[in-house]
Amino acid sequence: MAEATSDTAAGSNTTAGADGAVGSGGAVGSDVAAGAVGSDGAAGAVGPDDAATAGRPLRLRTLLIIAAVLLGLDLLTKVVAVATLTPGEPVYLIGDWLRFSLVRNPGAAFSMATSMTWLLTLVAAAVVIGVIRIGRTLRSLWWAIGLGMVLGGALGNLIDRLFRAPGPLQGHVVDYLAVGWWPVFNVADSAIVCGAILLVVLTVFGFEPDGTRTHRQSAEENTEEKTV
Repeated sequence: MAEATSDTAAGSNTTAGADGAVGSGGAVGSDVAAGAVGSDGAAGAVGPDDAATAGRPLRLRTLLIIAAVLLGLDLLTKVVAVATLTPGEPVYLIGDWLRFSLVRNPGAAFSMATSMTWLLTLVAAAVVIGVIRIGRTLRSLWWAIGLGMVLGGALGNLIDRLFRAPGPLQGHVVDYLAVGWWPVFNVADSAIVCGAILLVVLTVFGFEPDGTRTHRQSAEENTEEKTV
């Protein structure tokens, strides 16, 4: 009887040991699994800046709508100016301060670089291509407005250079609006200048095309470093 009791005790101890081993193994397994999930979660985590950027809508459509409206307005006013105005015979609206005066301009906006028509044509084409490429990933509304203005103006004057006399790449741009002492200009010139000014202001204040703000992020990073 004593031997049977001893064997029974030994068997129970062995069983308990095995159960303990399995239990600890299960605990280890769960820890490993949890660690794996944690590491995967960390690897797949998306930063707040990335999430905010991804949540902003693309602005290419806004850019193209603004460009199309300005282009249409520019082409329409040029057609009217050519049909109703005579070169050298200005129409005064408010004394000498505001007048319509039809001018054929071989140069850039506001009659600059008049001897480089072909080069200005190539520059305008490059600007159009560059704006469209940037616009494909654009998420800032204000950048879309600025680039849309530049694109609409560049297209308006580019069409003149391609299709007006004296010939392709050498066409003279139609200007018709004069304000005070300022050189004669058109809607396209105004759109290009105003759009460029807006883009410069956005850049100076740290507003990026993707909708984020560089200066604000830098300030937050500096604050976090000081806190640590």
